[in-house]
Amino acid sequence: MFHDLLNPTALIQNFGYMGVFLTVFAESGIVFGFFLPGDSLLFAAGLLASQHHLSIFGLIGVAVVGAILGNNVGFLTGRKLGPALFTRKKSVMFSPKRVQEAHEFFQKQGAQSLILARFIPGVRTFIPIIAGVGKMPYRTFVTYNLIGGLLWGILVPILGYTLGRTIPSVDKYLLPIILLIVVISILPVALKYFKARRENTNE
Repeated sequence: MFHDLLNPTALIQNFGYMGVFLTVFAESGIVFGFFLPGDSLLFAAGLLASQHHLSIFGLIGVAVVGAILGNNVGFLTGRKLGPALFTRKKSVMFSPKRVQEAHEFFQKQGAQSLILARFIPGVRTFIPIIAGVGKMPYRTFVTYNLIGGLLWGILVPILGYTLGRTIPSVDKYLLPIILLIVVISILPVALKYFKARRENTNE
């Protein structure tokens, strides 16, 4: 069982497209999904697709649909919660600081933040929620949401797929590559956490 958890092929066989869809969906607009590794998952899945463990077209399909639907849920959540979102207390599943950062990013970038934030872990979870809080016209939201979801859902898996097709016998190195991707995706968040903790200690 433990061996299966470390085997990328077994992971795809066990969770497949539904696992990719649910992860992308949750990370794209559900409050507790900000910690999920959307980028690293899609990149790793692209690598696996290059070795015929799944279809690159199927992968792109579930990634794009999951991203767009997740953002829609986030937008509607923001519409419903409104300003109350900014007054909620910090918990294991909720970070007011993340919400504030996303709000400032949204204020600075406007509607295009829905596209740009797609490529920023953590921020992309809260941007559609903030768009809902800010009462962005739904037609505008849908337009930018579609563009962002298509770009992210296509480009990230294609990058992994291209790398997998470029490196000879990449299947021998799948596990180390995937672990490296996960570490790289987590590193910025970890560094930010320790920096904030050090600043709080010095105060």
